[in-house]
Amino acid sequence: MTSIAGKTVLLTGASRGIGVFIARALAKEQTTIIGVGRSPQQLENLTTELKALGCNFIPFTCDISNLSELPNLLNKINQTVGEVNILINNAGIEIYRSFPDYSLAEMQSVISTNLLAAMELSRLLLPKMLAQNSGHIVNIASLAAKKGHPYDSIYSASKAGLLMWSDAVRQELADTGVQISTICPGYIADQGMLADTGIPAPSLSGTSQPEAVAKAVIQSIKKNQAEVIVNKDFITVFVTKLLFAIWQFFPKFGDAIYRFIGVIELNKKRRETKNYSPKINLLHK
Repeated sequence: MTSIAGKTVLLTGASRGIGVFIARALAKEQTTIIGVGRSPQQLENLTTELKALGCNFIPFTCDISNLSELPNLLNKINQTVGEVNILINNAGIEIYRSFPDYSLAEMQSVISTNLLAAMELSRLLLPKMLAQNSGHIVNIASLAAKKGHPYDSIYSASKAGLLMWSDAVRQELADTGVQISTICPGYIADQGMLADTGIPAPSLSGTSQPEAVAKAVIQSIKKNQAEVIVNKDFITVFVTKLLFAIWQFFPKFGDAIYRFIGVIELNKKRRETKNYSPKINLLHK
């Protein structure tokens, strides 16, 4: 098992949602955390909390969907902290629409934040990791990467892309000391984009606590796990994996199950709710 104590971790989407819980878990592992987010106030609050625990948390305010700014961000980080040992691509946005109702700007913002920013940060950091023969990249995907969510098609596409890109790059890195892991959470209770809508997840789908996702991130690094599905409990995870395998052979059966457990109805409500206003921010499902 790999120790991460003393490592420098770059965490995107750190200012809220499960990013906060990942930061807390990293603090317990005695890492130096570079927290990137869009909200200066939320980053300041997290800095105060973690520094009170003795953690070296260094905040950087940045909209990572602005891909051209990422080299400047990494230059600032390198000048302030030094080399990054671990990258956790957690930032994500989700906009609910019937597909024809998306604007080009909305599609670009989701794909830039959820997929291209993770790719670009990894591309910029990998040369040093490869030169040192060590490093780890963790990508936070979603169960929507395994089975598309209606009225959430762009998010699903971005997370599926993240999952498959991770799978391909992991194979490229097989003979190096650099590792890559993908975390696929289901619905997260009380935090992130589902909680923002004020609409509960379908009871049969299962929900996870944000602490469980944070724990999965830590374990994926320590144990060099390629892919981790996070759901309510061990049994729910097993059933989820089994269903995804079956749906590879019978996609329309998967469609029927999603209708039965209420995923389609949920996303219709998420699309229509007046309590949710799509916006560009760094949070997660």
